[in-house]
Amino acid sequence: MITQEEKTRIEERIVEVLKTVYDPEISVNIYDLGMIYRIDVNDDGTVEIDMTFTSPACPLADFIFSDVQSKVESVEGVVSATVNLVFEPEWDKSMMSEEARLELGF
Repeated sequence: MITQEEKTRIEERIVEVLKTVYDPEISVNIYDLGMIYRIDVNDDGTVEIDMTFTSPACPLADFIFSDVQSKVESVEGVVSATVNLVFEPEWDKSMMSEEARLELGF
């Protein structure tokens, strides 16, 4: 059983690795782009993530999706990761972090 403190540390490490995953068409990581909607660390070390793409027709979706899964599963304390692709709510520019908006000139 994982304590709440351990869950918080695991989630922080997950965010760190998600910040190393980039949409190759945009020079900003997927976390700052606002493409990660939910990160749930469960008591047994399994992780569930809801994520989206800036466009449902993203040509590199498979690459990004598998990059997210393998990087999250490499985090210490994570037993396995389930990445759910969701399109509700639909992604828009307001979901980006301040840094991402500045970098992209919005």
